[in-house]
Amino acid sequence: MPIIESSIQRARLNTIQRERNISQLSAYRTEVKKFRKAVEAGSDNLQELFVNATSAIDRAASKGLIAKNKASRDKSRLAALLNK
Repeated sequence: MPIIESSIQRARLNTIQRERNISQLSAYRTEVKKFRKAVEAGSDNLQELFVNATSAIDRAASKGLIAKNKASRDKSRLAALLNK
């Protein structure tokens, strides 16, 4: 455990930020999984799920949770699934 006050504050802040990042990353993954499962099931609302998934990908990229190239690659793969 840190002794210096600034280190204590930094450790506290790191845990808060990590929890926030984990929840946002989980939301991004959940949206992508929902879209992929809907594609496999042949669901009717694919367009809506695609918009939600791409929005979640963009959000994760803007917050620095994933790299912009990964975001672009993921969106491209989802679009290919949508058009298939």
